[in-house]
Amino acid sequence: MIKDFILPDIGEGIVECELVEWLIKEGDRIEEDQPVADVMTDKALVQIPAPHAGLVTKLYYKQGDTAKVHSPLFAVDLDEEEGDSVASAPVSPAMDPVAVAAVQSQTAAADTQASTAAATIDFILPDIGEGIIECEVVEWMVAVGDRLEEDQPVVDVMTDKALVQIPAPRAGVVTKLYFAQGEVAKVHGPLFALLPDDAAVATAPVTSVSTPIATPAAPAAAVAASINSATDSFKGKAMASPAVRRIAREFDIDIRQVPGSGKNGRIFKEDILRFQRSAEQAAGSVEATTATLATVAPATAAPAEIRVEKIRGIKAAMARQMTLSSSTIPHFTYGDEVDVTALLALRTQLKIKAEQQGIRLTLMPFIMKAMALAIQKFPILNSQVNADCTEIHYQPHCNIGMAVDSKLGLMVPNIKKVETLSILQIAQEVTRLAEAARAGRVSPADLQGGTISISNIGALGGTYASPVVNPPEVAIVALGKTQTLPRFNASGDVVARSLMNISWSGDHRIIDGGTIARFSLLWQSYLEDPSLMLLDLS
Repeated sequence: MIKDFILPDIGEGIVECELVEWLIKEGDRIEEDQPVADVMTDKALVQIPAPHAGLVTKLYYKQGDTAKVHSPLFAVDLDEEEGDSVASAPVSPAMDPVAVAAVQSQTAAADTQASTAAATIDFILPDIGEGIIECEVVEWMVAVGDRLEEDQPVVDVMTDKALVQIPAPRAGVVTKLYFAQGEVAKVHGPLFALLPDDAAVATAPVTSVSTPIATPAAPAAAVAASINSATDSFKGKAMASPAVRRIAREFDIDIRQVPGSGKNGRIFKEDILRFQRSAEQAAGSVEATTATLATVAPATAAPAEIRVEKIRGIKAAMARQMTLSSSTIPHFTYGDEVDVTALLALRTQLKIKAEQQGIRLTLMPFIMKAMALAIQKFPILNSQVNADCTEIHYQPHCNIGMAVDSKLGLMVPNIKKVETLSILQIAQEVTRLAEAARAGRVSPADLQGGTISISNIGALGGTYASPVVNPPEVAIVALGKTQTLPRFNASGDVVARSLMNISWSGDHRIIDGGTIARFSLLWQSYLEDPSLMLLDLS
């Protein structure tokens, strides 16, 4: 009598598994409870025993195939007495009690976690910025098993706009970290799991697989023995998920030779890739040695390995913005030099007064205030266009962005409503945003809503630049370093002046050269004679 063995439930929620290794072949005679196949679920490596004695007539899957739960796994021609026994009882797709124990032994840890998980809560990553759907896990500040206090920092994540620190929503014990450092987490998905202090920990027994035979629950000692026995039978087997095994097959790697970095030697994708790189390097070294011996030439060093780094976070955001800018905005650049001799003298005069109030006064607050005043007469510089450039949207406030070279990449936080702020208020904002940007901790609000930008390339020593417009803005200026250079005064005498080169880039779809030149000359006049700003201050 030929009988199909139906793959039973092998774990809660598991609907398929990978056929890791057949321990039999077609034509083999098997005994009851003899190991037949190793299959891998997303929880464990499970060994399937034979439910009956007989002759194997068909294997429905090849090694590496995905088998479905409740579908035939293999067929066996039952021995006569086995066939009579099966014929006299209703057929069930579930395992017999011995098979149940074997399966339970591999899912015991997972099921125990599931019972405890009933009391845990997942921290769902909330919206952390407009339009942000994912972020990179930069650094965990806790580990599984750590106890947290409410609002304690748990993890730093990096979006394409800023580094954000996630606090604990309540006190408790960390039970799971869903992502490793460097992995990408999704907004509205679980980030970590927490067992709250006020939660009752469930200690439910391991979920059993149903069988057609009514048998009493196995004593604890018997279950423990079954677990130990099944664990011993898996020694020497590679622990890896189906996806990882698939990668190993693509590289033609014997996964059993790969050292696993996970718990109990579990193999991850990174282990496969590391093993492959080592193999390639070893092969290259052998080839180099062989070539050296053949030619009796001096040994040469193997070529250095190329380091590959994912473009993520702030760098990825800059890549997208600059690609968008260069592909959609026709740029033109306008340059000039500004005599900031008088402005430097004014700053020196006011610097001590500002320091008494704990404020660091640089040229930037004056430059920004002058820009906001000039924009009142040339609002086109503070505008934005719609997607198909059929409308100009004049912005109600002058929110000036300043490019900062942070440890995470280029960030452009902006100071809101500069036209309404005093020089000292602007100075405070400049200091706050610069320090936050260099630490990589600018809030999303400070990065949104900019209307025009300044790039102070001179702070790094540059004199000229051709800045790229930061869409949806329509203009940006690069400031060169201040230099003391000889110039002729009104009497024809050569005098030393402090000069700063400026380079404007504009969106040529709505800004022409004459407009930006006239705007820049007005702005420059405020910088060269700061007292003129008093006339236009409201």
